[in-house]
Amino acid sequence: MSTKSGVFPTIDTNLFVTVSGPPGCGATSLCTLLSDAMDCPYVSGGDVFRDIAEERGMTLTQLSAKAQGSDEIDRALDRYLREVAEEWGTANKPFILESRLAGWIAAERADLRIYLDAPAEVRKERIADRTETAAEMAVREVGEAGRYQSYYDIDTDELEFYDLHLNTARWNQAGVFEIVRTAIEQHDPTADEGAFQTTPIEIEH
Repeated sequence: MSTKSGVFPTIDTNLFVTVSGPPGCGATSLCTLLSDAMDCPYVSGGDVFRDIAEERGMTLTQLSAKAQGSDEIDRALDRYLREVAEEWGTANKPFILESRLAGWIAAERADLRIYLDAPAEVRKERIADRTETAAEMAVREVGEAGRYQSYYDIDTDELEFYDLHLNTARWNQAGVFEIVRTAIEQHDPTADEGAFQTTPIEIEH
């Protein structure tokens, strides 16, 4: 078994993987490890949102508040992520897309859809060193869920269409990585009896 940096095993795959979950769920940590192990790029919706905030000279809280009053920001972000999903969905190369709606946006283009979560207190502790406070995170999370329901009729609590659902509080980063690595490496297209069907969301221009 080969490794990168002598720590985590490499993953030989061409799967398009999506990772979703609320703030503090461990998505960034997992995607960083997977990107290195799969030797592939990954796009984070959260990073794009932060870039927009920086470009506009706003904090995440300020941009989230603005997004509550106008759908322009969310729809622009989602259009961009959909374009990314469309490009990589036909590339037959490994790729990782991470955002709250990554699984919905990629829909049937994704080969494996992962949802990460952890108890609220654990997630609050994990983001303690971020500029966004736990209270602000909670407000943003509720606000986003409401907007997704309004724009796309998506219930973010509906998790059945994900292929893998993990409580990341139960394992350390290496343990979560190993579970996901096993799921990726053991995926056999010839034995795959089918993912839950997902209707692609309509994103207005």
